[in-house]
Amino acid sequence: GATAEGVPKRLTFDEIQSKTYMEVKGTGTANQCPTIVGGVESFAFKAGKYNLKKLCLEPTSFTVKAEGVSKNAPPEFQKTKLMTRLTYTLDEIEGPFEVASDGSVKFEEKDGIDYAAVTVQLPGGERVPFLFTVKELVATGKPESFSGDFLVPSYRGSSFLDPKGRGGSAGYDNAVALPAGGRGDEEELVKENNKDASSSRGKITLSVTQTKPETGEIIGVFESLQPSDTDLGAKAAKDVKIQGIWYGQLES
Repeated sequence: GATAEGVPKRLTFDEIQSKTYMEVKGTGTANQCPTIVGGVESFAFKAGKYNLKKLCLEPTSFTVKAEGVSKNAPPEFQKTKLMTRLTYTLDEIEGPFEVASDGSVKFEEKDGIDYAAVTVQLPGGERVPFLFTVKELVATGKPESFSGDFLVPSYRGSSFLDPKGRGGSAGYDNAVALPAGGRGDEEELVKENNKDASSSRGKITLSVTQTKPETGEIIGVFESLQPSDTDLGAKAAKDVKIQGIWYGQLES
């Protein structure tokens, strides 16, 4: 939990807004999405064009697909331990949200705090860094399940230098003791020398569980699958599954 008392009680949007900085500081509330009190347990918005604002995604579990600790166990999603601090929630995300006449929905992510660097540790001790994100998400489907894919930028930028001073757009081309053309371009060293800062894709499915039409508020759950950090191409990405809850406000 965030504090010795455990995880703080989930608050409504108005309750969070009414608190001072000192009342929030150190409680863990800043890493939580708001909840709804009242409302209906269905999607209760008429067809039309809306703007989804204050979209917040709060992970409640991170699992990573990896080899089991026991010998010859097939790769499966394993529980992890959080290594970074309680700063992994995405917030203030917004974009157009359309409700069609047949009840289907479409959301396009445009702006907001839409990425967070997180590191988790597998049971065997291996640490897996990844960039939790929903950049450029376009999700379509029914309110009870709408999904789409999104951009996962490289965990490191192209100008990041490794311990030997090599980088994608800056630094050395190869390790100093191994001149180019000689051992510098051997197969196992190529991955370390040729830095790859390209992006990849992830997929997320969101479900609406409760709405409050009078305030435009909407909450639900999500499950996202995305690749982890590749160390600029030096190692293979692992699959990270992120499950959690979300909150947003629809404005017409």
